[in-house]
Amino acid sequence: MTEHLSVQHKDRPDTYLQVGGEAGIRALVERFYQLIETLAQARVVRQMHPPTLDGSTDSLFKFLSGWWGGPPLFQNERGHPRLRRRHAPYAISVVERDEWMLCMRQALDEQVQDVALKSRLQRMFSEMADHLINTDIAPHPNTAHAESEP
Repeated sequence: MTEHLSVQHKDRPDTYLQVGGEAGIRALVERFYQLIETLAQARVVRQMHPPTLDGSTDSLFKFLSGWWGGPPLFQNERGHPRLRRRHAPYAISVVERDEWMLCMRQALDEQVQDVALKSRLQRMFSEMADHLINTDIAPHPNTAHAESEP
């Protein structure tokens, strides 16, 4: 897979509107990070983040806006997302991917009513999450959080 996933899902420019534009993306991202924060099954991926999730929430919101065909907020502010490069400092195995996807699937289930859209978004996120795996080594249970957001 290449970095083309990172910029914008050009074959689906209508996705931004289908998820409800800015308000829909914000609701999805906020619920996602509530789940990261509270689900015991997401403890490893939570530890990868800084103590407060505000910066991570803002980054994901801005990224999704552009990726789904809306305003390219992330790109305008920070340049090309280059997801693999930005996530390279973090050891991401199937454990982190699975925990991240658990939270995203639940957020999508709660926030997106259209079954076909939800299925498409789950595939998009799954492809992206698979793309970010950079190690086959599972994390140590006492891994400390990262100082910057993934």
